[in-house]
Amino acid sequence: MKWHDIRDPKDPLLDSLAATHNLHQLHVEDCRNRRQAAKVEAQNGYLFIVLKPVEMDEEYCLRIADFDFFIGDNWLITVDEEQCPSSTRALEYARRAEGKARADQLFYRVLDAIVDSYQPIIDRVSERIDEMEDLALTDPGPDMLEEIFDLKRVLVQLRRVVANTRDVVGHLLRSDFELVHKDMSPFLRDVYDHLIRDLDLIEVHRDLLNGATELYLSSVANRTNQAMKLLTVFGTVATPALVITGIYGMNLQHLPFANAPHSFGIVIGIIALCSALTLAVMRKMRMW
Repeated sequence: MKWHDIRDPKDPLLDSLAATHNLHQLHVEDCRNRRQAAKVEAQNGYLFIVLKPVEMDEEYCLRIADFDFFIGDNWLITVDEEQCPSSTRALEYARRAEGKARADQLFYRVLDAIVDSYQPIIDRVSERIDEMEDLALTDPGPDMLEEIFDLKRVLVQLRRVVANTRDVVGHLLRSDFELVHKDMSPFLRDVYDHLIRDLDLIEVHRDLLNGATELYLSSVANRTNQAMKLLTVFGTVATPALVITGIYGMNLQHLPFANAPHSFGIVIGIIALCSALTLAVMRKMRMW
């Protein structure tokens, strides 16, 4: 079994191999045009398979690459379009069996490594959701809602990749491809189960993000209510002072304590007493 590992889709070697192994022109174009969906196609005695390695940076942005396979009877062609870390690790894992494995077995090793790389991304998103739920209760900042929507976008993109990869593996299990031997079925079923589990976790995290959104909005509304309640208390406590000072500011004669030697202190005391009584009444009514 001969393995041709191509790192540059524009490499003339791909054209030479296409002529040698009768590769379809559209499949070669798919290798050179990015953003292909994960898929499997049988043509001219070989299988063409596209997988989607995924990486997530520190800012929780997904980088989705393309990894292409041509599987023949005694030959294998891999085209790593972007050489992202997950595909590089998958190739290193597969090369351990080079020279003593069939083409479908090498394909399984790469597939298994790429599918396993999805789980750490889901775990990182899960940890960030837990942190955001705590922040939504203690410190709901204005940028939190934007981050929640960014995580939702990440889960939507990841779900599309995982779902398409699940369909590829399911098609390999259901179809009778001679190039994928029967002894590979248990291994492919194991990968299929991992993909189903990942899809379930993604749906759970999407529900958690919806809950975090509601929690954030509730916390913001509660803080607004607390601020309005505090302003209402201050306004109510200030009402006696406004009334009393308004009366003593009118152009009237014979007001109580107007001519007393300590009139200012007496009026201030009356204002303080009325404000204290107002606070006591509001406290008894549990308004604050």
